[in-house]
Amino acid sequence: MKKELSELFAFVKDTDRLLVITGAGCSTDSGIGDYRDDNGSWKKPPPVQYQDFLRSETVRKRYWLRIQLGYPSFRDALPNQAHLSLARLEGSGIIQGLITQNVDRLHQEAGQKKVIDLHGRLDQTICLGCNKITPRNQIQDWLETENSFVNELAFELRPDGDASAEHYDLGSFLVPKCRDCNEIIKPNVVFFGGSVPKQTVENCLDWVKRSDSVLIVGTSLMAYSAFRLVRLASERGLPIASLNRGTTRANRLVTTNIVENCSEMLSALEAILKA
Repeated sequence: MKKELSELFAFVKDTDRLLVITGAGCSTDSGIGDYRDDNGSWKKPPPVQYQDFLRSETVRKRYWLRIQLGYPSFRDALPNQAHLSLARLEGSGIIQGLITQNVDRLHQEAGQKKVIDLHGRLDQTICLGCNKITPRNQIQDWLETENSFVNELAFELRPDGDASAEHYDLGSFLVPKCRDCNEIIKPNVVFFGGSVPKQTVENCLDWVKRSDSVLIVGTSLMAYSAFRLVRLASERGLPIASLNRGTTRANRLVTTNIVENCSEMLSALEAILKA
């Protein structure tokens, strides 16, 4: 048995209440790009900041133009072996809960039941005036109708339904607004520079407190919202394993560090546990 696989197997085989925390590396095999390289540095310019989105109509125009281009590929992505293996490990009783930083809902599509979407979900929008939730597909249909010229633009995909489209004329672009109150809408996700809802934070902290070990999958933990959960687990003396292609912010906290592909290792782990 490969050394890394043996370490992962040893970590999970005796746990009763395993909590999994996932990030972008869990979805890269589904064609959804990640934000950071193996050293935890940005691969591309950082995404739009929440305060900039609120302040500037121009920023909102650029954001919605880019996501109009990138969202269809994001929406059509399918769960990969990492998602499927994690869902089956939950079904067999090994995983008691999963907290994901991803906004793609691929864990749920794979069959995962006990999931907290730490950073929200991109398949919905929320109105900042009346809090109305609208399916993102409805907004996409509106965008493609009202801004049909955008559909023909060349672009490069970025993570989470974003696209590179910095230099196009924004003058005629129409920004979607709430159909009920005409206020600003945004995807129902936590933007960079935004805050995770208090209840979500409390639910995540509670899950950590009820766990006996934590497995980090496909994340550098550069976002404090996830790092704080691992730090709490460390403070409580819980064993912590990391399965990731590169470094993580929590390297000094983990007890088992496995630098491998998420899909391959989880699939192999599942096979051993079934044997």
